[in-house]
Amino acid sequence: MTAALDGVRVLVVEDEFLIAMLLQEMLESAGCVVSGPIPRLAEALDAAAGGTYDAAVLDVNLAGERVDPVAHALARRDIPFVLVTGYGANTLPADYAHRPSLRKPFKMADLLDMLSSVVAPPSVSA
Repeated sequence: MTAALDGVRVLVVEDEFLIAMLLQEMLESAGCVVSGPIPRLAEALDAAAGGTYDAAVLDVNLAGERVDPVAHALARRDIPFVLVTGYGANTLPADYAHRPSLRKPFKMADLLDMLSSVVAPPSVSA
């Protein structure tokens, strides 16, 4: 299903360095164009407010801060996102409990499938 991700622009917001690098590597190998990884809330808010993305992968907890404001900014711009958490489902932002989410540790294939389901292929300019 990775062909569906060729050229998809993905914002990655993740504060754990090794997980962030793995996400970036796996998304790029699936054909995605990765922005980030961004480890801090303030930086992630700036990126969410002004960047051009087809989707985002958001860690729910960024160094003790909730990612909710970033989720709100992306939702206002109609940018789909997948929430990832090392905690239970009850830690997901209440407004976004219905959004796609994965619990760490997750299989990369599950993330790629979930991303494929939330994004439409990018349009090709003629």
